[in-house]
Amino acid sequence: MTAVVAGALVLVVAARWRPAVARPAATPTGPPTRRPVPYRWLLAAGAAAVLAMAPPVGAALLLAVGCVPRWRGAQAVRSHRRAVRDGLPDLVALVEVALQAGLTPALAVERLAVHAPPPFDAALAEVLARTRRGVRGVDALAALPELLGDDLHPLVETLSAGERYGVPIGPSLSLLAHDARLHRRRQAETEARRLPVLLSFPLVLCLLPSFVLLALAPLVAGALAGLSP
Repeated sequence: MTAVVAGALVLVVAARWRPAVARPAATPTGPPTRRPVPYRWLLAAGAAAVLAMAPPVGAALLLAVGCVPRWRGAQAVRSHRRAVRDGLPDLVALVEVALQAGLTPALAVERLAVHAPPPFDAALAEVLARTRRGVRGVDALAALPELLGDDLHPLVETLSAGERYGVPIGPSLSLLAHDARLHRRRQAETEARRLPVLLSFPLVLCLLPSFVLLALAPLVAGALAGLSP
């Protein structure tokens, strides 16, 4: 019966499994990805284990093959979004310093494409590449929210307003940097408040078994010994 269930699991995973597709250098939903690992070899190994003498091992391997790639992709997306959120105040400050030094927005993008930290350097390099292909600077800035997410929309709108209408953008950048730092601080405080809850699970899993073994097990053993003739 176990072999039949494991064989059905093989067919389900084989039917629904799709190999990971490598994305380009940067995408709106995640960071650059490496060349996908040939997971079909792991799938074949799992099927062989299922058809052999260890169906439970094969079923566990098949579940790992189906779940691990999705988990790694979700982790990469979360890490990418966190890097964008944490580095956005520094990027706005760099743009503000570049403009205060007398650079135009186009020259500021050219400088920051070299000196900005990842993942902003790749996105700014794409903006610079679009301008060199003949795209207007205002339109090329749209690459930032496309590659890094909606958090870049306020910065793009501020720079676009300065280039289109010639309004001073220094005060707007200062306010934008302040708001970004405040948002980053609130996110850090939220994660700090979650830490005790996350630590409670390993604490309970480690202390509860030891408490049962050290406190309750001797009492139960003594009671059973007292009942024996």
